[in-house]
Amino acid sequence: MAKLAFLGLGVMGYPMAGHLSAAGHDVCVYNRTTAKAEAWGAEHGGRHAATPREAAEGADFVMACVGNDDDLRSVCLGTDGAFAGMGEGTVFVDHTTVSAKVTREMYDAAKVGGFGFVDAPVSGGQAGAENGQLSIMCGGDAAHYAAAEPVITTYAKLCRRLGESGAGQMTKMANQIAIAGLVQGLSEALHFAEKAGLDGHAVVEVISQGAAGSWQMSNRYKTMLDDHWTHGFAVDWMRKDLGICLDTADEVGASLPVTALVDQFYKDVQKMGGGRWDTSSLLARLRKMG
Repeated sequence: MAKLAFLGLGVMGYPMAGHLSAAGHDVCVYNRTTAKAEAWGAEHGGRHAATPREAAEGADFVMACVGNDDDLRSVCLGTDGAFAGMGEGTVFVDHTTVSAKVTREMYDAAKVGGFGFVDAPVSGGQAGAENGQLSIMCGGDAAHYAAAEPVITTYAKLCRRLGESGAGQMTKMANQIAIAGLVQGLSEALHFAEKAGLDGHAVVEVISQGAAGSWQMSNRYKTMLDDHWTHGFAVDWMRKDLGICLDTADEVGASLPVTALVDQFYKDVQKMGGGRWDTSSLLARLRKMG
């Protein structure tokens, strides 16, 4: 079993760190809000630290799941950052969805420090984290990935290295691009069914078994039809991710017209007060439009 640090105990990080502890690893956690770290320690019997550096000292692997580029820099860099406490040959695994730019920045800084950095964003939502069924897409040096993979798979149903540093983040962008279009399409289908006087549940029962079927349809249509928007990834976070996608598309020369349009639809949802609603709330926007 390994000695681990886990930085960031949000809706994803809290259960992910719990799986590591349950697997028998020695886990020390850090969270910006100390009360959350204390609660995790009380529930899982692990330790908590006052700073990322303190959590990382002596660890074989340091895992992180924070909010955005600036949050990642904050927990990695500086005198209290995790990098200051990491020893040569250790590996930092970042599960945050961030830009490939900051990933490569942290990779370079880690290389100078003599340790590894693997970008490993996740897909599967809160339920996937709680059930240990996340899909994890990774980038970084092959040797560092190979060392970290047995630890990462503690909370994964699938874990793959896609290439060098930044490849994991690029793959996560492709994931979010695909989801944006799928959720808008599903929202329009359900909206159309309602307007046509059809039973939405019966419609999905039929079309989900054909070419229209998807994870989003199977897992979100019931709550969408019931006008419930508290069952998944928040709109605020999705807009953050889509912003990264659109910025990166400009850099690499990709055309994302549907993604750009759906991003504006999510902006409309935010204006409706739905920033913390889950991404399936695109249907609420259509209902409001009539």
